[in-house]
Amino acid sequence: MPNSLNTLRKTLRKQRRALNSFQQKQAEQSVFNRIIRQPEFQRAQKIGVYLHAFGEIHTGKIMEYCFVHGKAVYLPMICNMNQRLVWVQISNDQYRNKRFSHHPLGMKEPMAARGMHVSNLDLLLMPLLACDIHGTRIGMGGGYYDKTLASAYRKPFRLGLAHSFQLIRQPLAREPWDQPLDALLTPEMHILFKRKMG
Repeated sequence: MPNSLNTLRKTLRKQRRALNSFQQKQAEQSVFNRIIRQPEFQRAQKIGVYLHAFGEIHTGKIMEYCFVHGKAVYLPMICNMNQRLVWVQISNDQYRNKRFSHHPLGMKEPMAARGMHVSNLDLLLMPLLACDIHGTRIGMGGGYYDKTLASAYRKPFRLGLAHSFQLIRQPLAREPWDQPLDALLTPEMHILFKRKMG
């Protein structure tokens, strides 16, 4: 299985990077139109968001909407001591002026600040490479989200954002440490999963 998983990762990475800016804008708009109608999003006050860096669904519109509607936006920062993510609140001003630092892995992070534990968030928007129809999520391979969510059973609500081709119809192998999603949102659909609470 590891071999086919590596192949799947490689294929989806390539497919994601091949999207042009028009396709990305369309996908972002469709996902945005769907997410603002979701009760989990409407109720949430503290929202964890990712900064797109590798062809994921873009999150700019969602963040702008949150700032306008008084929702607190938090970005992940890798804690080098334990390889887990902590969540740092950012302001509209920080976002617009792109005041971020560059992580060696290629993504942008909030400037060094004290972050909070993921369980303090109401909603977590998660990037992914693939997700199956049972909510099994495959990330970029670093395991940061899995390690971080292992100690947060009930909160936050875990919502994966994905391009349509990232939804895999056949079940993906789920390892004991894999942290499943509560729901998936693509430009075409919204799928709710039944996650077993620990």
